[in-house]
Amino acid sequence: MSGTVLIADDHPLFRQALTLAVQRVAPTAKLVEAGTLAAAARAVSEAADLRLILLDLKMPGAIGYSGIALLHAERPEVPILVVSSAEGESAAQEARAFGAIGFLRKDADLAAIEAAIGRALNAAPPTSSPAPSRPEDAVRQTVAGLTPTQLKVLLAVLEGQLNKQIAHSLGMSEATVKAHMTAIMRKLDVRNRTQAALVARSLGLDLKH
Repeated sequence: MSGTVLIADDHPLFRQALTLAVQRVAPTAKLVEAGTLAAAARAVSEAADLRLILLDLKMPGAIGYSGIALLHAERPEVPILVVSSAEGESAAQEARAFGAIGFLRKDADLAAIEAAIGRALNAAPPTSSPAPSRPEDAVRQTVAGLTPTQLKVLLAVLEGQLNKQIAHSLGMSEATVKAHMTAIMRKLDVRNRTQAALVARSLGLDLKH
């Protein structure tokens, strides 16, 4: 298999383990590593032939499932396989709701990880999500459908940043930040940034590890 595989995890030793697993499944693949969500997003936007993203949920810069949502928004055609220590029976279901095609716990044995990587590399391109059956599913799809920039702005709001701080960190004007917030609030059907943050948190963007 040719193409690029992104390994996004903030633990160097686990990145090495995933590198070994990918090399055994796809020895000719080009490997790119990232230790933060910002680095992963940059790699995703720059990789010309990206075939797979291996993602840890607990990355610097990520809140809950936001890493999945952001990378999926950047490259919706690329499968995301989550390999994480996140607790809770709903973690796998939530990860898929935000755009992942699979979920593995970090304590899975190497054979299971290799098998999952193989399935992900051979999977069909991700399709659109099914029609939501519950109100929270509809809102989750809305969050997952925000643009990469809108997600970055929403994450900054969750971190308590003011518009001026967000503008500086994202390299845009305060007026642009306000425009993005207006679009976010309209999509989430809320009236202010506090309500937008509450909606995001209710959907697992503040998942604890």
